[in-house]
Amino acid sequence: MAVFPKFRKLFQRPAPVSRVGARRPTSATPAGDEPREDRLRSRLASDPNDVGAFRELAELVRRRADGPPPAEDPLVPAEDVETAEQERARRGDLAVWALAEELAGHPRAWYPLVELARLSVAEDHEQAVRRLVTAHERDTTGTALAHGLGVLRDADRPHEALALGTGHWRAREHDLEVGRHLVLAALEAGRPDEAERHLAAIDQHPDRLRAAQMHTELRAALDEASDSSTA
Repeated sequence: MAVFPKFRKLFQRPAPVSRVGARRPTSATPAGDEPREDRLRSRLASDPNDVGAFRELAELVRRRADGPPPAEDPLVPAEDVETAEQERARRGDLAVWALAEELAGHPRAWYPLVELARLSVAEDHEQAVRRLVTAHERDTTGTALAHGLGVLRDADRPHEALALGTGHWRAREHDLEVGRHLVLAALEAGRPDEAERHLAAIDQHPDRLRAAQMHTELRAALDEASDSSTA
């Protein structure tokens, strides 16, 4: 079922920035979670790219949307029970989607855009890639780009990861994790020569020690892939 197109209009309007740090009162919020939610929202109001705070708050809103597990009913067919599990997962995804949409209204926010891309990549990968490009444009360190490449690789889209990364990676300036993702994406896409080029580019990074360690690790992955292809 196409979940996100159905609900996209509900989340078209960005929430005012001044509300990012404010908890939305709801009777579904367990009393014990309110101070924790307020603390997390305060952290995200200061830094919308606080990955730890976002993930913790996302887990909280997902759990709230999930609600108590339904009682087992021996008269319900197994396939219907599975559908109920899927429905709970959808409710949780929609809760996280709403949170990410709210935080993405911050002009410096890139991580919420990464989360929106992750949630939508299976159904609308072109829009997901556009969100990842915007996330990268809001970040100068390459961290957003590295997260975006991870989203695409996790979605089994190594070719899109290569297109995104190759067009935006600055090997001397960006997070080395971008290089790691590009080497592995090239291997997953069956492009060993391109993987070699990205591996060589990693050596340009000023953090020589970390670059050398990553080079050794990825060199082993390339050699293993080469051995497998010739076996």
